[in-house]
Amino acid sequence: MFTGLVEETGTIKEMRRRKGSIIFTVEATKTAKDLDIDNSIAVNGVCLTVIRRKGRQFDVQAVEETLRKTSLGSLEISNLVNLERPLRASDRLGGHFVLGHVDATGTIVDIEDRKSSWMFWIRYPKRFRKYLIPVGSIAVDGVSLTIASLRRNEFGVSIIPYTMDVTTFKDYRIGTTVNLEYDVLAKYAESFLKKH
Repeated sequence: MFTGLVEETGTIKEMRRRKGSIIFTVEATKTAKDLDIDNSIAVNGVCLTVIRRKGRQFDVQAVEETLRKTSLGSLEISNLVNLERPLRASDRLGGHFVLGHVDATGTIVDIEDRKSSWMFWIRYPKRFRKYLIPVGSIAVDGVSLTIASLRRNEFGVSIIPYTMDVTTFKDYRIGTTVNLEYDVLAKYAESFLKKH
């Protein structure tokens, strides 16, 4: 489990295709320090397993199902990715419950420059509208964010300068595809209500 508070951005150093999957070699200063083989790590919001680690680099493998549901297949060498290690039981929960189980991808459709922030508008698949509420939580490429506004099948998130500096939001342009994970509490509530 994660919180959606990105620890750092890592760099894709190598990509190897193997039987329908991609093995990514990621270089990172902070998050690689205490990673071991078999540990989980969120890469752009996708929970992946570390399969190799050497120094500041580690490998993760995205298989067919992951590549189909997420934007990982569009990554290229030298791209930056958001990284977060799993939540420890003793840690503060500063964001919201993020599982790293991406529900869908969305597309950046507008970026509004404001005086002290940026409003990013993201188009999402209409069938997920039921999970979105004003000031509710959503993870975008693994970043825990608050939904500032809703319109049609788009939602807006306000990005502060700190988030812009320490995540991949600084690289987003109109047309960028992002991973979306809707609030797990909303999904459990829906499941419970359907049964009762």
